[in-house]
Amino acid sequence: MITKERDFVPVILGNDINAYSMARAFYEAYQIKSIVMGKYLTGPNCNSRIIEYHANKNLDKTETFIQVLNCWAEKFPDKRLLLLGCGDNYVEQIIKNRTRLKDNIVVPYIEENLMEALLTKESFYQMCDQQQLLYPQTFIYTREIGNDFVLPFGFPIILKPSNGINYWQNSFAGQKKVYKLDNRQDLQAVIKQIYQAGYQDKLIIQDFIPGDDFHMRALNSFSGKDKKVRLLSLGHVILEEHTPHGLGNAAVIVNEYNEELCLQIKSFLESVGYEGFASFDMKYDPRDGKIKILEINLRQGRGSYYVTGAGYNLAKYIADEYLFDQSVPLQIVKTEVLWTAIPLPVAFMVIKDKACRDKMKRLIRSKKVVNPLFLKGDTGFKRAKFLCRWQLSHFYKFLKHK
Repeated sequence: MITKERDFVPVILGNDINAYSMARAFYEAYQIKSIVMGKYLTGPNCNSRIIEYHANKNLDKTETFIQVLNCWAEKFPDKRLLLLGCGDNYVEQIIKNRTRLKDNIVVPYIEENLMEALLTKESFYQMCDQQQLLYPQTFIYTREIGNDFVLPFGFPIILKPSNGINYWQNSFAGQKKVYKLDNRQDLQAVIKQIYQAGYQDKLIIQDFIPGDDFHMRALNSFSGKDKKVRLLSLGHVILEEHTPHGLGNAAVIVNEYNEELCLQIKSFLESVGYEGFASFDMKYDPRDGKIKILEINLRQGRGSYYVTGAGYNLAKYIADEYLFDQSVPLQIVKTEVLWTAIPLPVAFMVIKDKACRDKMKRLIRSKKVVNPLFLKGDTGFKRAKFLCRWQLSHFYKFLKHK
């Protein structure tokens, strides 16, 4: 594969499908090779021809993080390093330590005080109230409450941490991104397990919105340095992963157009002074026909290549804004594309809705389908072997976790 030298270098932190998707977007836009760094010498970014991959098991430790990035900045003193995090922990490190990074490292993120407000779900929901954005009925739980509380809604409920970063720093057996619980006894048992593992912050207990994966939505946005929204793209999540650790991760997405919802998100982002990438997890509530926000991520979503695949290259948006000072007017994506992180036979094995299956077949016939991990030419033997094993594993995962 042909790569070119540019006056900038994309530096991407992470080693998942999100990191590869962004590296692929940079390659497709600029034929440039990205530096990608993660903790382990395995995963979809290893042995890629469009990536220079480096592993450091202490990359998420502050001092190592700063040292490694500044070393890269010194290695390319005449280039700008465009820094992107593909995991919440990396985004937090970037934002908190931006003043300790070399001047040629470009940091396209919000300031720390806004990060803290948005990542703490309690304050995030207060911001939603101010902009009249809908979210599920919510109860804020603190450790001091103990078992002496009454929920304003019935079971089943959703339980999740208010502080996701602190939550994942205190791992335990059976840990999940979110919990769907059917009774009070199970709720109290999970709360006890979370705090015994070392988690310190509040918990969010929410009314469960009925409906399966098909009711989920994912919205990706990009805002410029002037805090004006440049891009909005809504994705209809057709299927999510079903493994305990993968709950909440999209497996199949189709672009969807909803101008009213997108303009509401635009108003929210501009009101808080947001810049850079953001992604929202949402769910359609069949009880009132409304789409409700579950959470915000201060980065492009894991499945965000559905935006690039529709013709709106995310790498070009971030580079044009932060490297070339080329702003564009607001664009709301209408183009449909079928994004999948799993083999299509697995998707059809699990998805039963006829209208959905028909739409998928139509997009496949129109060749409007993309798995971001499979780029023509980037299939050397070692990487192809890894991808083959990884894709085949989804048959087992979806059969085991139905």
